[in-house]
Amino acid sequence: MPRKARIDAPGALHHIIVRGIERKNIFRDEWDRNRLIDRLGSILSETATACYAWALLPNHIHLLLRTGVVPIATVMRRLLTGYAVSFNRRYRRHGHLFQNRYKSILCQEDPYLLELVRYIHLNPLRAKLVSGLEGLDAYRYAGHRVILGKEENTWQEVDAVLSRFGRRAGVARRRYREFVKEGVKVGRRPELLRGGLRRGIGGWEETGDGRAEAERIKGDERILGEKEFMEDVLRASEEEVQRKSRLRAQGYNLERLTEKVAKVLGVEPKRIWEAGRYVDVVAARSLLSYWAVRELGVSATELARRFGMTQASVSISVKRGEVLANVRGLTLQDQ
Repeated sequence: MPRKARIDAPGALHHIIVRGIERKNIFRDEWDRNRLIDRLGSILSETATACYAWALLPNHIHLLLRTGVVPIATVMRRLLTGYAVSFNRRYRRHGHLFQNRYKSILCQEDPYLLELVRYIHLNPLRAKLVSGLEGLDAYRYAGHRVILGKEENTWQEVDAVLSRFGRRAGVARRRYREFVKEGVKVGRRPELLRGGLRRGIGGWEETGDGRAEAERIKGDERILGEKEFMEDVLRASEEEVQRKSRLRAQGYNLERLTEKVAKVLGVEPKRIWEAGRYVDVVAARSLLSYWAVRELGVSATELARRFGMTQASVSISVKRGEVLANVRGLTLQDQ
């Protein structure tokens, strides 16, 4: 049975947890960690995916991401596949590096964003990789140090976190650090990992706050939030599935989409796929990219290959196409 697509949407907040197979280490030295960080930063920038928190531990990774112009599944596939290939080549090993599918928890922003930032950044301390809050402040492989201003990082959403603690950077950083310090006293938060809804074989089911769960779920998909939020997420996901089904029933693929865009914008279909920076062609290519990625589920990788562009350029086209569609009130669905 094929795996079901993960629930996602532009702007969705995800807590991602990736574990090494059989609990084995996925980093052996600083070179490995830096390789993962460099690759993560590059992919997040290319896909306009926001990162609020991150932590690398010997055998697992925590990320707090907001979906940008491509699905989180695409971001994670590029990140993990590329790193695994590099790791296996370096150590002359074969086989899987990561355990099952990564855990993905779609989270309600309020009240969970700051709680998750704190939870994720406290992981090195809980894992006893560092001693005390001072040790955590100096830990290079988590976003906590970046928020404190001790290290620069262009792809981490520092201001978005600090703005919740105050307008002045110095004051906000002190308050943020106090917030993290309070989290040490709170201890582990099992409800952040196992509460809400969990997708099983029979569909979505409630899991409570996680304290009573005997099993350790090593790779699954969950929704964390208030009841109304979870219902809205499931309803929107079902509507998306139905919309894509209608488009497929109408015969939409890249060729049909090209004809639609050409007709709407008054451009010859073949020009959309030709190289060039003409204003009308750029607009048509952008609208096609937006509808292809968001409505048909075409991967940015496939579009980049077809256009002869980089994935970063496709991501820019998707954002530009979204603006164009919104300004002109353009919709793909046939009336």
